[in-house]
Amino acid sequence: MELVVYNIKGSETSRKVELNDEVFGIEANDHAIYLDAKQYMANQRQGTHKAKQKGEVSGSTKKLKKQKGTGTARAGSIKSPVFRGGGRVFGPVPRSYRFKLNKKVKALARRSALSYKVAEQKITIVEDFSFDTCKTKNFVELMQNFKLTDKRVLLVSQKADSNLQLSARNIQGAEVINADCLNTYTILKAHHMLVLESAISDIERICLK
Repeated sequence: MELVVYNIKGSETSRKVELNDEVFGIEANDHAIYLDAKQYMANQRQGTHKAKQKGEVSGSTKKLKKQKGTGTARAGSIKSPVFRGGGRVFGPVPRSYRFKLNKKVKALARRSALSYKVAEQKITIVEDFSFDTCKTKNFVELMQNFKLTDKRVLLVSQKADSNLQLSARNIQGAEVINADCLNTYTILKAHHMLVLESAISDIERICLK
């Protein structure tokens, strides 16, 4: 499969780049995508939620009333969950939501997400470039050149570029990521992907592990 290479001005060049069909042209596996996206979101959770149980709320431990003869249910503590201000039954406790996923499944999910993007024509290959300074204006102009000002844009570079990352950080919906950090959730979240030409080989490498 071949895609046209664009320059930073948003114009087509005379060159094309060959994409590996095993990465960008497979039959997508929706279940693998679901599992990988689920793992990514689960790993972002802090899991610090906490509710006080019966033994943790403050209150007297004195027996409220005699056991029998009141005509109502027996009650032994004001901290019982049946009373207002009492502890919570089976309340949330701090826990980790992380879970493991097979590496081959994760790689399949990334390939499936990329194949969806190519099929929907939402990947654009751009000549390698960098900004001399970190200015938001530079990235805004880039998005305007590709008519993506109202879209969530993901720019994939081969290596960390502080000027690119700092120029995009104040723009809502814009994100710059290294090819080595590419994941299924980030791919699916973006409306459109701008991939630097030098990053293609790295993307194919991590997706075929």
